[in-house]
Amino acid sequence: MGFVFGILIGFVVGLAIIVGFVRSENARSKLRNELATTIAAFARMTVADSRKILPPDVYPSWVVFSNRQKLTWLNQHLNKIWPYVNEAASELIKTSVEPLLEQYRPFVLSSLKFSKFTLGTVAPQFTGVSIIEDGNSGVTMELEMQWDANSSIILAVKTKVGVALPVQVKDIAFTGVFRLIFKPLVDEFPGFGAVSYSLREKKKLDFKLKVIGGDISTIPGLSDAIEETILDAIEDSITWPVRKIIPILPGDYSDLELKPVGILEVKLVQAKDLTNKDVIGKSDPYAVVYVRPLPDKMKRSKTINNELNPIWNEHFEFIVEDASTQHLVVRLFDDEGLQASELIGCAQVRLNELQPGKVKDVWLKLVKDLEVQRDTKYRGQVHLELLYCPFGMENGFTNPFAPNFSMTSLEKVFESGANGTEAIDNEKAVTQKRREVIVRGVLSVTVISAEDLPPADLMGKADPYVVLTMKKSENRNKTRVVNDCLNPVWNQTFDFVVEDGLHDMLILEVWDHDTFGKDYMGRCILTLTRVILEGEFKDSFELDRAKSGKINLHLKWMPQPIYRDS
Repeated sequence: MGFVFGILIGFVVGLAIIVGFVRSENARSKLRNELATTIAAFARMTVADSRKILPPDVYPSWVVFSNRQKLTWLNQHLNKIWPYVNEAASELIKTSVEPLLEQYRPFVLSSLKFSKFTLGTVAPQFTGVSIIEDGNSGVTMELEMQWDANSSIILAVKTKVGVALPVQVKDIAFTGVFRLIFKPLVDEFPGFGAVSYSLREKKKLDFKLKVIGGDISTIPGLSDAIEETILDAIEDSITWPVRKIIPILPGDYSDLELKPVGILEVKLVQAKDLTNKDVIGKSDPYAVVYVRPLPDKMKRSKTINNELNPIWNEHFEFIVEDASTQHLVVRLFDDEGLQASELIGCAQVRLNELQPGKVKDVWLKLVKDLEVQRDTKYRGQVHLELLYCPFGMENGFTNPFAPNFSMTSLEKVFESGANGTEAIDNEKAVTQKRREVIVRGVLSVTVISAEDLPPADLMGKADPYVVLTMKKSENRNKTRVVNDCLNPVWNQTFDFVVEDGLHDMLILEVWDHDTFGKDYMGRCILTLTRVILEGEFKDSFELDRAKSGKINLHLKWMPQPIYRDS
C-alpha cells in the first residue's frame, strides 16, 4: 500500500514539475515575443513618436532629430573670425574671379577688372544644414546661407571708345544653398580624401550698379551688360553641377570633376492657347530652351508670327552633366522686334523623370515664374518630345539622332581608317564634314478608333472621320465616315513614304461630316521619333483643341536609312 502511495505521489509530483516547466517555457517564449515586438516597434519609431514619449528636456544637447539643423553656434564663431576671413578671402576671390569677368566681358567693353574688393564687415549667416550620406563613398553637406552684405567692390570699366568708368557694386543680397562633398571616404585622418564645393541653389542674388560720380544710365545697355557678365561668370564657374575640388590627401581625384554623362535630345513640337501679349493681332511666339542658363548653351527657336497655337517641330541637343539634379527649362516669349521680348510663360522638366533610351512625350503648363508659383493664371501649354541618351548605354539602344546611325561598313572604314590606320587626307576631310542624318522609310498608320468625342450636331451625335497628313510632304489620306457615333471604330491602315523621318510630323485631324460642310472636332500631332526608335507601338492620344476625346493608333516603321552631306 505504501509502495503504491509512493508511486502515486511521485507521479503527481513529476507531472506537476513537467507542467510547471512547460508553463515556464511558454511564459519565457511569450516574453521573448513581446520583447521582439517592442524592439521592432522602436525600430519603426519616427521622430514624432519619440517626441510624444519623451519631453525635449531629457535629450542631451547634441541629440538632434531633424534633417535640417540650425547653426547658431557656427554663426557666432563666424562673426568673431569674420575680419580675418574677409582679409584672406577678399584677395583670393578677386584673383580667381577677375579672369572669369574678362572671359565673359561684353563686346561693348575693352576691359573689366577690380580696382577694389572687400567683402565688408557683415558676415553671412547660415540658416540651416543638412547631411546626405552617399553609402560608403562620401558625405554631402548642404548649407543654407543668407547674406545682406556691405561689401566694397569697385569695377574699373573701360569702353571700346576709351571711356574709363569706376562702377560700384553695392547692396548685395544673396540667399542660396552651398554644397560641400567630402569624398572619397578613407581610413586615415581626416577621414576623406578631398572636398568639393558648389553653389547648389541660387534662390536670390540682387545687387546694384552705380558709376562713382556719375549715372550709369548715360551709357545705354552698360548696366545690363555688366550685370549679365557677373551672373554668367557665377553660373559657369561655381553653380551646380560645376564643382571646385580641393585635395586634402595626395591622390587622383579626376573622377570627381564635372564630366558630360549623356545627351538630351529635345524636340520642341508645338504650343497651344498661348496668352496674347499684343493689343493688335496675336503674339509672335518663340522659345528659348536650355539645361544650363548660359548664352552659348541656350537654344532659340524660330519665331512664328501672329499665332497663339504655333507648330515649331525643331530639334535641339544638350549636354547633360548630372541627370539626377539637372532639368530642362523652356521659356516662351513674344517677339517684339527691336523692343525687348515679353515673357509669355515658362516650364521645366526634371531629367531624373526621364527613362534613358525611351522617348517621353509631354505637355507642360506654362507659369509666370519657376521659383515662386503664386500666379494661377492660365498661360497656355508647350509640347515637348524628350529622349535622354546616357553615354555607354547598353541593351542595343541606338540614338537615331546620332551621326553614325546605321552607318555602312564602308563609311565606318572611311571614318576610322582601314585596319586601325588613318585614312588618306582626302577621305579624312570627307568624314570630318558635318553630316545630317536622313532617315527614310515607310510609316504605316492604323487608325483603330476614337473615344468620347464631343457632340457636333443638335442630336448630341457626330459623323466623324479622320484626315491624316504628313507635314513636310503634305501627303494626305482620310478614313471613312462613321455615322451617328461618338466612339467610332475604323481599323483602317494607311502607308506613307517618308523622306526625312526625324524632321517630319504626322497630323491627324478629326472632322464631323455634314451635308453642307464639315465641323472641326480636334487634332493630334505626332513626331516620328518614337516609332523610329521602337519600330512599332500602339497607344492612345488625347485630341488637342477639343473639349474631350482621344484617338487610338497603331504605328509601324519600316526603315530605309540613307545619308546626305550638308
